[in-house]
Amino acid sequence: MSSLLSTSSSISRKKYDVFLSFRGEDTRKNFTDHLYDALNRTGIVTFRDDPKLETGEEIAPELFNAIQQSWCSVIVFSETYAFSGWCLEELAEIVKQKNDKGHKVFPIFYHVDPSDLRKQKEKVEEAFAKHEERYKEDKDKIQKWRNALTEVANIKGWHLNNRHESEFIGDVVKKISAKLCQTYPVVHDELVGISLHLEELYSKINIGEDDVRIIGICGMGGIGKTTLARVAYTQLLAHFQGKCFLADIREVSNKHGLVSLQKQLLSQIFPDECFNFFNVHDGNAIISHRFSSKKVLVVLDDVDNIQHLKCLVGRRDWFNLGSRIIVTTRDEHLLRSYRINDVYKPTILNPNDAIRLFNLKAFGGDTTPKVDFIELSEHVVHYADGLPLALEVLGSFLCGRDIVQWRSAIERLKQDSNKEILDTLRISFDGLEEREKNIFLDIACFFNGEKKDLVMKVLDGCGFFPDIGVDVLIKKSLIKVSNDNQYLRMHALLQEMGRKIVEEKCVDEPGKRCRLWKERDVHHVLTKNTATEVVESMIIDNKWKSSKMFNLSADTFSKMKNLRLLKVFCVSNCDDHLKYLSTELRLLDWTGYPLKFLPSNFHPDNLVALLLPYSHIEQLWKGDRPLFKLKMINLKGSQNLIKTPDFTTAPKLEALIMEGCTRLVDVHPSIGVIKSLKLLNFRDCKSLRSLPTKIGMESLKTLILSGCSNLERFPEIDGKMEHLKTLHLSGCFKVEYLPENLQQAESLEELDLSETSIKEPPSFISQLKNIKVLSFSGCKGPSYKSRPNLPFLFKVIQGRRTNPIAPMLPLLSGLSSLRKLNLRDCNLCEGDIPRDISGLSSLTDVDLSGNNFISIPASLTRLSKLEFLDLSNCNMCTLGEADIHGLSSLSYLYLTDA
Repeated sequence: MSSLLSTSSSISRKKYDVFLSFRGEDTRKNFTDHLYDALNRTGIVTFRDDPKLETGEEIAPELFNAIQQSWCSVIVFSETYAFSGWCLEELAEIVKQKNDKGHKVFPIFYHVDPSDLRKQKEKVEEAFAKHEERYKEDKDKIQKWRNALTEVANIKGWHLNNRHESEFIGDVVKKISAKLCQTYPVVHDELVGISLHLEELYSKINIGEDDVRIIGICGMGGIGKTTLARVAYTQLLAHFQGKCFLADIREVSNKHGLVSLQKQLLSQIFPDECFNFFNVHDGNAIISHRFSSKKVLVVLDDVDNIQHLKCLVGRRDWFNLGSRIIVTTRDEHLLRSYRINDVYKPTILNPNDAIRLFNLKAFGGDTTPKVDFIELSEHVVHYADGLPLALEVLGSFLCGRDIVQWRSAIERLKQDSNKEILDTLRISFDGLEEREKNIFLDIACFFNGEKKDLVMKVLDGCGFFPDIGVDVLIKKSLIKVSNDNQYLRMHALLQEMGRKIVEEKCVDEPGKRCRLWKERDVHHVLTKNTATEVVESMIIDNKWKSSKMFNLSADTFSKMKNLRLLKVFCVSNCDDHLKYLSTELRLLDWTGYPLKFLPSNFHPDNLVALLLPYSHIEQLWKGDRPLFKLKMINLKGSQNLIKTPDFTTAPKLEALIMEGCTRLVDVHPSIGVIKSLKLLNFRDCKSLRSLPTKIGMESLKTLILSGCSNLERFPEIDGKMEHLKTLHLSGCFKVEYLPENLQQAESLEELDLSETSIKEPPSFISQLKNIKVLSFSGCKGPSYKSRPNLPFLFKVIQGRRTNPIAPMLPLLSGLSSLRKLNLRDCNLCEGDIPRDISGLSSLTDVDLSGNNFISIPASLTRLSKLEFLDLSNCNMCTLGEADIHGLSSLSYLYLTDA
């Protein structure tokens, strides 16, 4: 297959489509003349020799060149064809080009029997007797002619028999035209960036394997699926006995039905036969019977229904071994459900290929634009976002226009999208169910690039069943998920298409649209008070045009009874209170919410996510509220917040983020019994004194209390908390111990006890088999002078050490998963690092900075996977080459002093 790739870029268009080979005495002025005329009328460029060329004995060089510059040859075998040495020399050259270059050969048997040519009897035998007499000393020439004649006579051709010549010529021209469509090369100069796609596709097609393979090419509209399939088809067809490219199956099926497609398929594979049937069942029977004996290449382009595959491909055992079926579609699920062998997904063009393709179209084949157009070209390419269709359409549209027209067109694109591009993309949207359309439009208008977890929760709260709906959109190439499965993303032109669909619902009055996101439209609706109950979603954002400050009144949202999604950013002014927020709200995302309370009559019955970071809120509301659907609260940076609500009515709450709520003193005890809570973040809540006495949050995965400098104790654990993976207590200066039953948190991976007052390392640490990150940074215990009789977490250093007065670090050998150990500023000395630390086979990162080591602790030198070792600010540290001899993986060693 590599040979295909290596030659594809060098293919150039031939000068002629057809080379006509014939005996002038027999057919020049009748049959061949009519055939030549019919071919030219059809637009087929045909070479016919000039009678003057036949004056010499040797074939003219012009004829050899003409054969080599033609895509195929049509040979008219007439009664005395074999008597012409000239004709036989032509024939030998044609066969040579066929075998060496893939030149196509189509014989016409004009009042001759092909068996006479193959067996070289009757008049053919007589002809060769004369040639042998004439060329007695050149037997190789005669044998070459004989072989060429036999080889071409064995090719299935067209027989005149007793038909009318005009009718016969018409049929021949139609068939040659169809054959030529399959043999024309692709002009690869215009197929920018296709080589890598072809290489990957061919690796999946794997033409060398003797099996039946069905390969899918799947992607969004306009990404180049059909182009890729057509190039592959053109390059591969020589390897197959039959071939068929069925284009625009979705459209043809809708207009003419499946039977018409079955007939097209059969007619292309068996061009000399006529198939008459009237239902798909008969079509299936014929396809399965006829295809089983032939190695075929079939391309099914633009499939959008499983019935297309059932009626055109059926089962693999319909096809002979070695056959390949390529299917292009926008719907990956359709391919997977049919159990195809593999799927190839073309990607958008990289920036270099994108600008090259655009320039080819915009500047008439020139890949280098004029200087004045460079910046404008970059604007258009950025708009197209790597989509080949958009680059071609926009490039062709701008070709030949002056710089003023370019600027005008680019400005227009900002307001009105290109119809041809959006119509192509919209095909996928129109085939969606209603809930899937709503999901697509919500993502296009509000959630493109947002975290998948939040979006899925909100869409689920809207009743859109996103677990299946989002998967449908992904499989139909309308959205994709980031590589880390964290974010939902949509191509810029798909997003524009979705937003255009919303705007078309009511062009003149945005207040009558279901979704509002444009600053201009939102400003109009809010200042003119034109909102209606149709409005379901709104983004209020004036960060790009600070001159337009939105002044929200108490009644701003009163007309929006069906508002589901509300995002507010950068609003400068708001009345002292809001009278109304819709009970239909699923998402309330208001950064910098300016009021002390939410509306007193707001009933968040349907609220899924309450996101009020950096707000001025003091208390969400007074009394209880129905929070039965609430899954996320984020009040990060709300420095005026003094108390949390009662969470009794929020049994589904999964995430509570109160980071940076510096005035928060107490947390409602109901938080401790929420079984669904997975994330609890109180980082830097500096006034927080206590948590519930006991916590039984059995689903909790992450608990962050770092920076809670006034927190007096860590609560008791009621239950196993077997899902807890992250526990951060750094900077909790007053916390002195952890409950022993924390040992049941078997999934714990990160434990940060830095800068706490914990005096002894918890005895259960060695039982945490999954721990990966362990930090005791700054855990010096109380002052030796002030509390000399207390056991410390680590040995205390006062000037030069004398006898040890504190226990060693706990045994660490059981922590086989530990990767990072932080013992910064722990007053450690020689011998304080347990010897069994050398058994920590996963340890890659150790921070011992700020301690008192004379040299690298011996127990560390056997850590073969250690990559990072920090011994900075260890004032007494010296280092010899022998000290690091065993650290074979060490990449970073820090020894600097403060």
